[in-house]
Amino acid sequence: MFWTARSEAGEPWKAVAEISALPVLKMGLNVAGFNTLDPHQAASSSDRILADMVFNGLIRFKPGLAPDLEPDLARNIPEPEIINGKQTWTFHLRKGVMFHSTETAIPRELKVQTILQSFKKTMDPKRSAYAGGYDGIHVKALGPYTVRFTVDPSQSPLLFLPKVANYAGGFIVFETEKGRLLGTGPFIITDLADKTKFFLAAHTGYFRGAPLLGGVEIYFLPNSTLRLSEFHRHLDLICGESMSGWIKQVMGKKNTIIDSLGVPETANIHLNTLIKPFNDIRVRKAVAHALNRDVFLEPFGPDMAKNVFSPAPAFMPGGLSESEVRALDLHYPTDLKKTEQLLTEAGYPNGFQFEVVVSEMNQYKENYMSLKKQLAAVNIDMITRITDHATMHQLIRKDLNPIVIYEAFRPNTDEFLSRFFHSESIVVTGEKPVTNFSHYTGIDDLIEKARAERIIINQIKLWEYAQIKLLEDMVVYPLHYRKHTYVRKKYVDYGHTVKAAMALYPQITEQTRLLDKGKIKP
Repeated sequence: MFWTARSEAGEPWKAVAEISALPVLKMGLNVAGFNTLDPHQAASSSDRILADMVFNGLIRFKPGLAPDLEPDLARNIPEPEIINGKQTWTFHLRKGVMFHSTETAIPRELKVQTILQSFKKTMDPKRSAYAGGYDGIHVKALGPYTVRFTVDPSQSPLLFLPKVANYAGGFIVFETEKGRLLGTGPFIITDLADKTKFFLAAHTGYFRGAPLLGGVEIYFLPNSTLRLSEFHRHLDLICGESMSGWIKQVMGKKNTIIDSLGVPETANIHLNTLIKPFNDIRVRKAVAHALNRDVFLEPFGPDMAKNVFSPAPAFMPGGLSESEVRALDLHYPTDLKKTEQLLTEAGYPNGFQFEVVVSEMNQYKENYMSLKKQLAAVNIDMITRITDHATMHQLIRKDLNPIVIYEAFRPNTDEFLSRFFHSESIVVTGEKPVTNFSHYTGIDDLIEKARAERIIINQIKLWEYAQIKLLEDMVVYPLHYRKHTYVRKKYVDYGHTVKAAMALYPQITEQTRLLDKGKIKP
């Protein structure tokens, strides 16, 4: 028996038990709970995982093969056209796509009006964390299954297509009168959540076909030791730790597979340029010279993390390589005497003290602990307060931390620079506050010029100049990129190749199955 979402006409939406031979996948995550069920607010990796299983976009990143794109709710990926002097993109919707069951239980087909309403929500900074990325984009219906986007100024496919994909603001949602957000994906959020686990039921009416699983039961297990213990006891799949010591505990175990995948998230140290003493560039540079990137790598091991030298890493267009940064003398080599000299010049010969809130997640915690230890060597005392991951995300967006270490992947360099370093994105005070933790305003013109540039080479150069400016002013200290680790039992078949996923996990789809459970056989 498993739980599946069903609703009878005229009855409130609810989950009911039905007999089925299909097994439930039991999955353990490294957090204490979800921060949000709204995909347009999803910022943490766990929230992105939930959004991936529940919602769709007009197009999608191919499961396990990001950044390759393919049609999703739309029947094709169009080429842009110029109409009345403006760039347009016209999408034709699939017919017969059904949303998950609603409170009224009336079957609801996806039509263009819901697309318009969904993007209206996406573009509203009061209801979406990604509104800033949709400036100059207008949406209108051309028929019940046809929608047209007008983009002015025009954008390259590299910049526009991720905005309508199954990522961030591109998820399509239907909002009920009671504020419930419904998706069209292979799994449905049930009403069976509690403090320790969360259940997603199979959406048997999924347009790509009914899932081969009865559902996904998600367990919240922030403690890595307990998570591994529960994996050996009864779980099918868990989020692993990118720590070399943890991985050694799993390697070679019978009937166990370790998956290491991208897209790699990049960790950067953001320094608040408005809060004393970090408003003094000498202090920010003093911090940079006190640090050693290689020390930050030690907990992860050489195969899981690599140094980066620009906030948008070198493997992205506009990213800077180590040799390029060294040639510009912007790599900030470890030099404790230089740190002491700069602190003395800034009026802090005896150092200073400040406080930060730190996530319980190991990769975050290890980076902060490494920072704390290295700063202590130059009499900078960083007091740390550990909290759950969701609370950390809330508090840093309220400007609590003078220094924020943040891990993220964005689909292009414009997204990296716009969301983290454009003045509109400044937390709390920005016009469309997102993740500009440094309160930096020095590269707005470069970001906007690059966004409007149609010649790719020129666009890349502008992104490079913007990152050089960030390093010159030392508002961000680039650390490393890190792969994601998941551990599964051998019988778990994802149903697709796993190389890289924008959802930051191997992706559970309608094709995922448990080979030796129930009636499903290899």
